[in-house]
Amino acid sequence: MKFDTSLIKTKFIKRYKRFFVDVSLNNQILTAHCPNSGSMLGLLNEGEVAWISQSKNKERKLKYTLEILEHNNQMIGINTHLTNKIVEEALIDKKIKELEKFNEIKREVKFNDATRFDFFISNKKDQAFVEVKNVTLKRNKDFAEFPDAPTARGQKHLLELISAKKKGYQAFLIFLIQREDCNSFKISKDIDKKYYENFIEAKKKGVNFLCYSSKVSNKEINLKKKIEIKFE
Repeated sequence: MKFDTSLIKTKFIKRYKRFFVDVSLNNQILTAHCPNSGSMLGLLNEGEVAWISQSKNKERKLKYTLEILEHNNQMIGINTHLTNKIVEEALIDKKIKELEKFNEIKREVKFNDATRFDFFISNKKDQAFVEVKNVTLKRNKDFAEFPDAPTARGQKHLLELISAKKKGYQAFLIFLIQREDCNSFKISKDIDKKYYENFIEAKKKGVNFLCYSSKVSNKEINLKKKIEIKFE
């Protein structure tokens, strides 16, 4: 997934009102949109590098968007709006081995009156719903974790994937880590115990979980490698 425009290197100052960040460029303070509703735990460090994009839409109120934060010399993609684009390209290019048999790919497909899943994929024999979650949290040297804040929406998606499985569909949840310095993945049950409980229940009911890391640069973000999921 290549960025549409060249990213601008700035220094992070602060995040506020959830979807706003201030950054510094040549001693000028710029306000940018923050396309991430999570806590971004561990990433909001004043003075570290922040990469922003500039919108081509002249009517847009905030012309800048935060795309990447750097921490410990590691680039982390924080734009959750790009997550599905990265996964879609990987599906099309057959980079996700577990899903390479599916040839038809549809985005944002309605499952019921309350839920749309990120993808509906199919072939002549099988049909599957796929939900994707963006991961940025890393609290120790080995593990990436999700979520970084309690997520009622995420809890619901796990229950809906169980429902899809009961109705005869295959069901997948892909955790996309938008960083490349992780070797394992686990659910942060200390942050959201209910999500962990639903996660374990979904696994028991046959929902498939996959996790992949990303190669992140200021030019593009692409799927990198499969990451082991710890189910303890």
